[in-house]
Amino acid sequence: MGSRIGSVTRKTNETNINVTIHLDGKGETNIKTGIGFFDHMLHAFARHGLFDLDIHVAGDLEVDCHHTVEDTGIVLGQAILQALGDKVGINRYGHFTLPMDETLALCAIDLSGRSYFSWDCTFTAENIGDLKSEMIHEFFHALSANSGMNLHLKILDGNNNHHLAEALFKSFGRALDMATLTNSRLNEVWSTKGAL
Repeated sequence: MGSRIGSVTRKTNETNINVTIHLDGKGETNIKTGIGFFDHMLHAFARHGLFDLDIHVAGDLEVDCHHTVEDTGIVLGQAILQALGDKVGINRYGHFTLPMDETLALCAIDLSGRSYFSWDCTFTAENIGDLKSEMIHEFFHALSANSGMNLHLKILDGNNNHHLAEALFKSFGRALDMATLTNSRLNEVWSTKGAL
């Protein structure tokens, strides 16, 4: 199996985004979105998933953070899909329940090629740092749709908004690492259909 790297550039009137992800990395990052808390969350995702991740975004932050965050989800989803290639030999499924102090977050993934997004999380603060908390949902929804990923995210316990967000991103990293790992017993895609 060759290097599983996805690299995607997307330029619109609202954002200019470059993303490169290496699925078999070491958790090294170079992330600049212009939104400090978002950078922190993306770093947590990559570090805990052991993905090497470069993200550079020039967005219309003078409007608000919406386009920057949602479009980053779009491009990261496309880069993950590209890095997966034909998906031969991958585990396909991944799940992780992550504790972070008082918070408990669950993430479950199926890299089926069919996008579906389920979300059960309520933030009590409008903003977490310089990120609008409602945009975390939009980021993951865009990522799921553009990677063909079945993605379930759920908060089981917790109340600190920083912890809620960070637990979601970390659990996503761990679950995606599990789903993308290769299984030595497989020399085809893990599906009765014969394709993903």
